[in-house]
Amino acid sequence: MSAPCFVRTVARGFSGGSGLFRPAVLCSDKVTVTRKMTSRRRTDHLERTASVHRQMELFSARVCDIISESDTVKRLRLEVAHPDFSFRAGQWVDFFIPGVDTVGGFSICSSPGLLKREGVIELAVKYARHPPAHWIHTECSVDSQVAVRVGGNFYFDPQPSNPVVDLLLVAGGVGINPLYSILLHAADLHRHTHSHRYTPGHTHLCYSAKNTTELLFKDTIIDICHERPDKFSCHFHVTQQSSDIEPQLQPYTIRGRISAEELQRYVDPERTLCYLCGPPPMIEKVSSDLQSTGLPEDRILFEKWW
Repeated sequence: MSAPCFVRTVARGFSGGSGLFRPAVLCSDKVTVTRKMTSRRRTDHLERTASVHRQMELFSARVCDIISESDTVKRLRLEVAHPDFSFRAGQWVDFFIPGVDTVGGFSICSSPGLLKREGVIELAVKYARHPPAHWIHTECSVDSQVAVRVGGNFYFDPQPSNPVVDLLLVAGGVGINPLYSILLHAADLHRHTHSHRYTPGHTHLCYSAKNTTELLFKDTIIDICHERPDKFSCHFHVTQQSSDIEPQLQPYTIRGRISAEELQRYVDPERTLCYLCGPPPMIEKVSSDLQSTGLPEDRILFEKWW
């Protein structure tokens, strides 16, 4: 059985954008917009995503909070007051900073529901020398003004008439950002069935990082699994953990990489829809493993970052 939508795979820098559930303005045959670099200069976000769908409008945003998510990741809360601003779970924003020529590209890690409830979106940004990330970590403060524009074809936006799917979310490193947004959106859909009229099936998250300190959002992920254990489950994978795993994380944490055997347990070729986000080698390995389990290629949606 094929996916109830087209698949568009996107390679871009750092974080999140594949179309899902027949968005009418995007429907097309499967295409790949991965482009090889033609020089040793690192291409910027706008170049890498030049062929990717994005909204036309640019919206002003105010930094209303900055949270240290880990030693190397800051989470920005951005207030976007304009009533026309919207996004789909899994999408990213072009990030414009006054006085900084380089435009950033960061996945939204919050849910569309948070925007509706509080008028806020969140971005989790890892420290880097790249100007937008460097500005966030060294100069950004509460009340800083920026501008954002939504883009990306990698998202989960089910409509009431769509068939029920089980979600398999596979993340590597900061590739968790768009998948965390999708996880939060799936949780919102279960909480508010009266207002949306679409309820996903089971959602399983496989999330790999070097160690437990680099596992972002782990407390909230575990809380969601506790809230609806019949609908949500997760496994954290740590590949370079030198210390003992914290007691509260031990039931969820596995040493080593995500295995084909684990993926097999959460794949139903007729119902599973898989979203992948992480480094290209991981995407290629996991995609191959998933296809070996019988999951059709058009039910594997992915975005590469580097």
